Amino acid sequence: MPNQLPSRADHVGSFLRPKKLMEAREAQIARDELRDIEDEAIAELVKWQENLGLKAITDGEYRRFFFHTDFLLQLEGVVEEGGMEVAFKNDTGKDVRFAPPRMVVNGKIRHSHPIQKADYDYLASVTSETPKVAIPSPTMLHFRAGREGIPKDVYPEMEEFYEDIAAAYRAEVASLAEAGCRYLQFDDTNLAYLCDDKQRENARARGMDPNDVPRDYAKLINASFRDAPADMLKAIHLCRGNFRSSYAAEGGYEPVADIMFNELDIDAFFLEYDDPRSGDFAPLRFLPKGKTVVLGLVTTKLGDLETKDHIKRRIEEAAKFAPLDQLALSPQCGFSSTVHGNDISVEQQADKIRLVVEVAEEVWGS
Repeated sequence: MPNQLPSRADHVGSFLRPKKLMEAREAQIARDELRDIEDEAIAELVKWQENLGLKAITDGEYRRFFFHTDFLLQLEGVVEEGGMEVAFKNDTGKDVRFAPPRMVVNGKIRHSHPIQKADYDYLASVTSETPKVAIPSPTMLHFRAGREGIPKDVYPEMEEFYEDIAAAYRAEVASLAEAGCRYLQFDDTNLAYLCDDKQRENARARGMDPNDVPRDYAKLINASFRDAPADMLKAIHLCRGNFRSSYAAEGGYEPVADIMFNELDIDAFFLEYDDPRSGDFAPLRFLPKGKTVVLGLVTTKLGDLETKDHIKRRIEEAAKFAPLDQLALSPQCGFSSTVHGNDISVEQQADKIRLVVEVAEEVWGS
């Protein structure tokens, strides 16, 4: 299974939360009662995905509020401390002010218990296809706060900090692998943010060298996956921000492409390519043999449906820089990276997935 997706038609992971689930969460009911409602909603979502022809199946991240905090806060030594306000942008021309929670360190980072195992077990029990798990990249514990969020009395040297994060992630990967998970994706905003000139300036202000950080992050991600089974499909999704149909960064992949493709021990790269803010396909020239790029050509930010001809032309353009048999297709991001969801309808979400499946079959065969 390494280097081979379950299908040329894939997706990033999150889906719009159903109304009944949102209402149950807002009602602050007992945790066991909420989990029963989540289970029911996930079982319905699994059937929905399978009926649309997807072969990689997720739980839609229905159990999460944010794509990253629900996981990271379960690691020892990690706490939430305010937010780093970002002006998210969208096609309306109006900024959406939002402060994503900032994770900071207040003690040694440890993995004290399995985090996703119970969720994986349930997902695997309700699908006959390939269960896919997505968790936040370990880089999320560094980039947004930088050295300022890592007390020197806890971690005098950054090397020990990186070693502890990697060890915690290895324990989680081992837990999932033992449960049977063979498709695991890290969701990483930070490598994509390092493609944005303004975000690179902000990183410098937090004491980072944006030219060195991608290599440090590649080492961290590799160390986190180091003990993964040989038959586990390791994926990463690069995201420029996804909050209520808005984004936080832009810029092509050129600043990180060589390191990303050649130093990351990753099988599949989910890359945003739905509009000009993601740059051109030239960085795909760095893609080595044996790895796959999943082209995020269908936007999750807007409800208008792309045409098959448009998507096929874009795939042809990408194939000028990377072999067609090393490419696949997906939406550009999740439909609901936070509980708020993007500003599209459930019907439009289904149309987007259906388009991905049909185009993939027409381009690569079933």
